[in-house]
Amino acid sequence: MSWYEAAEKPEIAEFGPVSGLAVTGRGEPGGAAYGASVGALYAVMGALGAPMVPLEGRWWVEDERSPFEVPREDWWWHLFLRLPDEADAIGAGAVEAGAIGAGAVEAAVTDVRRGVPAAARVQRVTFTDGRCVQMLHRGPYADEPASLAEMDALMKAEGLEVNGLHHEIYLSDPNERDQSKARTILRQPVR
Repeated sequence: MSWYEAAEKPEIAEFGPVSGLAVTGRGEPGGAAYGASVGALYAVMGALGAPMVPLEGRWWVEDERSPFEVPREDWWWHLFLRLPDEADAIGAGAVEAGAIGAGAVEAAVTDVRRGVPAAARVQRVTFTDGRCVQMLHRGPYADEPASLAEMDALMKAEGLEVNGLHHEIYLSDPNERDQSKARTILRQPVR
């Protein structure tokens, strides 16, 4: 299954490890810290000469309440841009296979942070979602609870429980004014 594809109804999928650029922070989506972090990720990705990919976010709250009851300025996130796999790099011809190691990322961060101070927080990371329930959500982010409820119903029907951070892949420009056009993969690691 492709990393950037999901059905419009909840499905079970499995994903191995992926590497990319990440920034960890706290604050409202679209807020100042979030915006500076997104800009830093894309600046470092550009300095690497890697192909541009959709922004991703893994989200959590440090609170017993539902995330929807927690003020958005208290949400935590790992923002992420996936680096090409070795096979992707060879096929794309944009980056030599293996050229985007930790040293290349450190050099790009150093180059970029003079003009983009938030780039100092960009790191190369690897994570694994593993087994997930996922679906393609169409429409405004504010309507995600309905899609998440569908995913939760499948999890309950299959006897699955949450096993990791809520993960979103923004296939559309997150700044698109007409949110009815938004397409977001919602992915929840499970066991």
